[in-house]
Amino acid sequence: MQALEQKYQALLDEMQRRGLPGAEDIRLCFQTLSLAAAIDRDCAALLAPHGLSEGRFVMLFLLDAAGPEGLAPHQLAQRAGISRATVTGLLDGLERERLVERQPDAQDRRALRIQLTAAGQRLAQQVLEQHSRWIAGLFTPLDARERAQLAQLLAKVAAQWPAASAASTASTTSTAGAA
Repeated sequence: MQALEQKYQALLDEMQRRGLPGAEDIRLCFQTLSLAAAIDRDCAALLAPHGLSEGRFVMLFLLDAAGPEGLAPHQLAQRAGISRATVTGLLDGLERERLVERQPDAQDRRALRIQLTAAGQRLAQQVLEQHSRWIAGLFTPLDARERAQLAQLLAKVAAQWPAASAASTASTTSTAGAA
């Protein structure tokens, strides 16, 4: 992977040509975005041969972790951080492929529990093992101290996120422009 995706390099070149401030901070942001995009692409490529998207993989992972009792759709949505409508669409596809099944809840027959089928369990185990090895290998170029330092630095940036977010910047800019 090149240090920056072409689109980010083009933006950075133009910003530098115009003499805009903050080029090094912007480069760092673009490097982070480029790395995240590369990880995302590789993740999708690893899941695709199994007929999985990231969302479908997350459903299998959560259901595998839940064990034979499964989870209610609203629990899946909450744990995955997605809407109930999105969960429904993901489950519909997984059910069509006979990887999950909807069962009545034993305590409340009006409610549903989602459970992995035997095929879903096999696929979940296979993909989880492969995915875990891949993820674990992403940062092997870093030693333990460097990984800990990177985790600290990322946490530090994330901790100030609301203050530096686009929404905060936009509202500050629009407020300043209105004054």
